[in-house]
Amino acid sequence: MKKETICRGVFYAAGLLILALGLISNTKAGLGVSPIISVSYSTSTIWKFNFGNATFVLYGVFIVLQIILHTIQDRRIRRSGKTPARSLPHVLLMDVLQFPLSLIFTRFMNLFNAYIPDFSSRNLAERLLVLFIAILLTGIGAAMSLDMRLVPNPGDGIVQTISDFFGKSVGFTKNCFDACNILITFTLSLLCTGHLVGIGLGTVCAVIGVGRVISFFNHVCKKRLPLPNC
Repeated sequence: MKKETICRGVFYAAGLLILALGLISNTKAGLGVSPIISVSYSTSTIWKFNFGNATFVLYGVFIVLQIILHTIQDRRIRRSGKTPARSLPHVLLMDVLQFPLSLIFTRFMNLFNAYIPDFSSRNLAERLLVLFIAILLTGIGAAMSLDMRLVPNPGDGIVQTISDFFGKSVGFTKNCFDACNILITFTLSLLCTGHLVGIGLGTVCAVIGVGRVISFFNHVCKKRLPLPNC
């Protein structure tokens, strides 16, 4: 196996671990969770499900949607007389590989959730510090895993797929997708409990901050990472 491939694999795995740590740390601040996991967090809290398992189910839905959209997009391109940039079997393989990735990723979320203390009863300054660290970790982890261009985390994969399908920018699609997740969480919370679950200051900060962290990390570090042509 080439040294380049090993380097990419190591950075990819490290990025996913950092991402999982960041997402869980966000929940521990008690100020609202990241939009991408707000639905699984609210359902696990309301109905007393395991958070990691609820996230695995949510990611499964994301993967199935990717498979459907990729299949439709491939047929649409071929009907127009063009040849897709990547063959459909290759694209679907990358989609399917997200299932084992999701299983491993959510197991680490459960592990971090069990050992990281809850800061929701601490003073505001401590909670804001935890939130700040969580956003940093989430952004760095997402950037590291995405930059390696391997199997995407389903939360990132679904955004990229929707972006490609509708021909919109990834940033715009990400904002819309986050808004949809927040809306679903908002509706579930009010209907089932009468109050908000998982939505708060931390949710707003994650929407704004994670993208900025990704951009800053790539600006400073991307040239030093083991990218395909390193």
